[in-house]
Amino acid sequence: MTQLHDLTALQQGAALRFGEISSDELVEHYLERAERLNPSLGAFVTFSADQARERAATVVGDGPLAGVPTAIKDLNATAGVRTMFGSRLLGDYVPDESDEVVRRIEAGGLVSLGKTNTPEFGSPCYTESAVAPPAVTPWDTTRMAGGSSGGAASAVSGGLVPLAQGSDGGGSIRIPASCCGIVGLKPTRGRISGAPMYGEITGLATVGPLARTVRDAAAFLDVMAGRAVGDPFWAPEEATPFLAACDRTPGRLRVARFSVPVIAETSVDPEVLAAYEDASRLLESLGHEVVDIDVPMPREAVATFETCWAVLTGLSTAGLDDSARALLQPLTRWLGERGEAVSGPQFGLALGELRRIAARTLEALEPYDVVLTPTLASLPLPVGALRDDEDPAADFEAQKRFTPWTSMWNVTGSTAVSLPLGQSASGLPIGVMLAAAPGAEALLLSLATQVEEASPWLDRVPPCW
Repeated sequence: MTQLHDLTALQQGAALRFGEISSDELVEHYLERAERLNPSLGAFVTFSADQARERAATVVGDGPLAGVPTAIKDLNATAGVRTMFGSRLLGDYVPDESDEVVRRIEAGGLVSLGKTNTPEFGSPCYTESAVAPPAVTPWDTTRMAGGSSGGAASAVSGGLVPLAQGSDGGGSIRIPASCCGIVGLKPTRGRISGAPMYGEITGLATVGPLARTVRDAAAFLDVMAGRAVGDPFWAPEEATPFLAACDRTPGRLRVARFSVPVIAETSVDPEVLAAYEDASRLLESLGHEVVDIDVPMPREAVATFETCWAVLTGLSTAGLDDSARALLQPLTRWLGERGEAVSGPQFGLALGELRRIAARTLEALEPYDVVLTPTLASLPLPVGALRDDEDPAADFEAQKRFTPWTSMWNVTGSTAVSLPLGQSASGLPIGVMLAAAPGAEALLLSLATQVEEASPWLDRVPPCW
């Protein structure tokens, strides 16, 4: 028997428009599931049930997702709802103003059930903060959901919401999408506004959707995309919705592929490589040309990326006194101190070099339409396997070995998606990543939809479903 959470987000939206269900029914259904399953998943850190019920009673907007439940990552300010940024420093912070992306989600008629779990300031690729239990994959609750959008991915994978908003500065949408067996899309730099705070000064991070299907992700991207007045940079506006791109055939594409890790020397799990090879054969069977290439980004880029990444953390820790610093987790303190030690000229030089590295990488990839790699180097790891409070430097290196491909596309500003094409012998999800040039979301979504139709995954659900 089909239950409400078996429906995709777009199916729920259609049922709402035809009067087959109400937003109130959906909200109550998902709140019940979230309250029952969240203790074992660590997906939500704050519920906003009263606000959700109020919004469901007076749904605004007429888009394809109007009235559909969702959730907001705890890194994005939400007016009137506690927003902790995964940190004890901000455990009681309730913003007066929402981020632009939250306002767009509300204007699209979606109904947020609350805030999803994230690590402190969104830094690591696992979700194990000091303010909440760890976020875990619903496929095996002893294993991590990934990060930093781990709570969002766990919520979608476990059927606590049909889709959720995440953000990605080095893989933070695609990593948890792979760990949790769902779709995670990183949009092009500037596709989604960073107003009103514009705190992401490097251009590495962007907001994006996590969903069970490519079409749901595309529809949610349509809701969030677009510039705000005052944005310092933005992607060109699209003439048609991204959802419409899912109904186009991509044509015959040139697909570059490589599986050599980019940012770290590490071995790759054989089951991950098998999923990558299966994806290559699938693309060939769909008529695409698949070409092996060398890694297009030099290993020297890693140090430059790390300088910029540390500065981002340093912006969060600068000016804190000793008592406030004592509330931070060891990794945050270590990264923040690295960032605070970078001078203004050093940061400027690093940012300029990052742009030049991006340009050279994109030039090398110009002959190809898309790029195929694994998403992660291994299956979802046990909770705590990467975290090392005694040695944050070792923690950071372990993260790089776990996710050696994702950050490349943050450097270039490209769009990239993790698709849940693989599954291990033990039943754990394995993501495969496709990336396209900056601004090429329509092409990427068209191809991803073709792949999903050829090798569907929607009926593959975790034990808690």
